[in-house]
Amino acid sequence: EELPRGAKMATGHVRYATAGQRSRSNAQPMVLHHCKGAMAVCHNGNLVNAPKLRRKLEMSGSIFHGTSDTEVIAYLLTQNRLLTPNIEMAVSRTMDDIEGAYSLVIMTHTKLIAARDPNGFRPLCIGELPDGNGYAFASESCALDAVGATLLRDVEPGEIVITDTKTGELRSIKDHCGRPDRQMCVFEFIYFARPDSIIEGSSVHEARKQAGRFLAQEHPVEADVVIGVPDSGLDAALGYSQESGIPYGIGFIKNKYIGRTFIQG
Repeated sequence: EELPRGAKMATGHVRYATAGQRSRSNAQPMVLHHCKGAMAVCHNGNLVNAPKLRRKLEMSGSIFHGTSDTEVIAYLLTQNRLLTPNIEMAVSRTMDDIEGAYSLVIMTHTKLIAARDPNGFRPLCIGELPDGNGYAFASESCALDAVGATLLRDVEPGEIVITDTKTGELRSIKDHCGRPDRQMCVFEFIYFARPDSIIEGSSVHEARKQAGRFLAQEHPVEADVVIGVPDSGLDAALGYSQESGIPYGIGFIKNKYIGRTFIQG
């Protein structure tokens, strides 16, 4: 959709709360106002030291409105912003304290910033808008496709990427890059990501098909048909079928008009 008239930036979040209850107080983006301005924070991931940081913030006077670990990040960003000359330095200082999985998009009145944890647990990519009209950040490349943006690259683990309305240029801070234990969550390729996304240079669809082929090699079975359950298993089922020679068929069909469902067994 087009931005409101006069708007130059926007940010949004479509995932349920990363931690805590599913309530309006935990909804993102989280918007904070302080004496140096305002910012909106979007977060995908989970912090492992959020309870410890939250207690420290509460003892120093911070008043929490929800139970999400994203609020911890937001308050740390605010504290560091009050002590630093710019928002990107505040992001860097905040990354010194938070631990775990986090892909962040932070918006101020003039800047849009993306940051990824040094391990690179969660994906985050950069796209260029049509006709060179700016840049976009997203957890998956399929979101860039939806707005006609071109995938440029992934944000590196530990990298902070900044674009602003004044210069329109893209710049990067890599003070937190270079950790030897960088490792992305394999569940992105198995379940989380949409199959038409490209993550770390690999097609999610092809990765799932290849996983199905490996499964057929390691665990051959005698069967009449191969089916995928749930939808994220369809590609793996196709790969299993191609490798094993067992026909691929349609088994369970999810109702597309209901909310998210989970199969338990």
